This record gives sequence, structure tokens and C-alpha cells, in this order.
Amino acid sequence: MAAHRRPKQPSRARVSVLTGAAATAVALTAQVSAHAAPAQPGKDEVKAQVDKLLEEQEQAAERYNGAKERADQLRKQADQLQDQVARGQGQLTELAAGLAAVAADEYRQGGVDPSMQLMLSADPDEYLARASGFEQAVSTQADTLKALKDQQRRLDQQKQEAAAVLAELDASTQTLNGAKDEVQHKLQEAQRLLSSLSVADRTAILRGTDGSASRSSARIDPSTLPPASGYAATAVRTALDQQGDPYKWATTGPDTFDCSGLMVFAYAKAGVSLPRTSQEQATVGTNVGTDWHNAQPGDLVIYHGDRSHVGMYIGNGLVVHAPRAGDVVKTMQVDAIQISTIRRV
Repeated sequence: MAAHRRPKQPSRARVSVLTGAAATAVALTAQVSAHAAPAQPGKDEVKAQVDKLLEEQEQAAERYNGAKERADQLRKQADQLQDQVARGQGQLTELAAGLAAVAADEYRQGGVDPSMQLMLSADPDEYLARASGFEQAVSTQADTLKALKDQQRRLDQQKQEAAAVLAELDASTQTLNGAKDEVQHKLQEAQRLLSSLSVADRTAILRGTDGSASRSSARIDPSTLPPASGYAATAVRTALDQQGDPYKWATTGPDTFDCSGLMVFAYAKAGVSLPRTSQEQATVGTNVGTDWHNAQPGDLVIYHGDRSHVGMYIGNGLVVHAPRAGDVVKTMQVDAIQISTIRRV
């Protein structure tokens, strides 16, 4: 009868290899699962990231506004300088033609000095008449030569100025395009984050109806506000009339606005021209400080350390402003954001 053999037990080394392989398989499976189904950020995390992106977008938008304003100024200046250069070149050509005519006349006379020709004249009367004409011709020639040199210097200077302006315009255009690309990138990234949420949550975050009291406020009736005086009254009324109009970067109305564009639009209706960006608006008029209790209706309230946002004080501790992408013109508490400066236009 055949002897029964005990089954061969796996060696300790083999057990270790198998156990290690199993552990590795489990770890790889976990990694694959993690890559296949990344954890979706929660609403609060999305809100924090979107808030940061849209704040950066507004900063880039104000840089774009400033670069565009400067580029428009430079383009106009370059056109004027190029017109001056063209006119100067025409005057230079005319003066040069005059000297060329004098030189041609001397050549026709055989290169003989005009004063020598006069002395050889046999007729005294003719001598005197030609001598007078010669002095006038010499004087005219000298004046023409001086004018030619002066015009050449002016033309060279204008060409240098035009070249410098065009170089600055090129640099400003690059800044403009860079800021535009940055704005669009920030908006796309914010939209990507928001797409993971429901429509209701997206709207709540963008419109500030998610409990963010700093951005959420009901429509204000102007009759409930303290009266403004002078042109500030027109500016306040105009800004409040835009409540509900969408925010759109790089616009100044009449139906869409960014923060500084709303200020430009409102004060333009009052006959006052404001600079285009919130940073420039932070330097106009009289400095009221940072205590909003000293503000009067119509004052510009500039926010953030980099002065990248602006609203208009309307009284009762409120400002009207164009908040950010996805939102609309509305009011908020004046001190909901860090105040950088308050300016009385």
C-alpha cells in the first residue's frame, strides 16, 4: 500500500513573496481607483477657490483697463507724431529744392563768383541794380540754408519721439494681451470648478446668496437714502439705476460694467471725467481717509491693498458696485471689504 505523503508546505520565502505581491496588488488597485474617481471638492472648497480666482481676475482686468487706456493714448500720440514727420519731410524737401535751384543757377553761370561778374560789368547802372539783387539773393540763400538745417533737426527729433512712442506702444500692447490672457484663464478655471456643482449652488456662490453678507443685498430704493449734493447726486442716482445690470470686465456701460467702469459711467452722466482704473481713481479729488463714517454720498471707496476694486458710497453704510464675473451691479456694506482709501470727487 502506497505511503501517504503530507502535502508539501510552501516555504517561508514563498509565503513572503506571495504576501508582498498581494499587498502590491492591493496598493496598485487603490491607486488606480483613486485616479479613476478623484474626490470631488465640496461646495465650501469650490467657493474658496472661486473667490480667490475671481479676485485675481478682477486684478488682471484692472491691469488690462490701464494698459488699454495707455495704449489708446500712445496710439493717438504716435499718429500725431507721424503726421508731423510727414509734414516736416515735405517742408524739408521744399527747402532743399530751393537750394538746389540756387546751385543750378550758379552752375549755369559757369561757376564764376557773382561778385566777380558784377565788377566786370561795363554799365554802372546795371552794376548797382545787380549788386542789390545779389545781396538779396545771398541773404535769401543763407536764410534758406539755416531754415533747412533747423528743419532737419526738428525732423530728426520728431522721428526719435515717434520711434520711442511706437516702442512703448508695443510694450503696452504686450502687457494688454498678457492681462487679457490672464483674465480669460482665471475665468475658465473658475468655470471649471463651478461646473462640479449644481446650478443652484453655482448661482449662490456667484451672486452671493450663499450666506455671504458682504456681497448679498436687496435692491435699494434711492428715496430711502440721504440726499447727495451737486454732481454727486447725479452720479449716485445713475449708479443705482444700473442695479441688476451684469458685471462684464473691461466695460463701461451702458448695459454691462466692471467696477471702475461703473464709476466712469455714473460720473460721466454728471459731466465729470474719471480715469479708467480703480488704481487711478484712488488718486482723484480729495482724500477722505479710510474711516467710512466720514464718507458722503458720491465718494469713491477703493478696496484691497492693491486698490483693485472700487464702489460708490450712497449713504446708510452702503456702497453700490459691480462686484465680479457672474454677478450684477448691486449694493453691499461699505466695510465688507478692506478699505484702502476714500476719495471725494
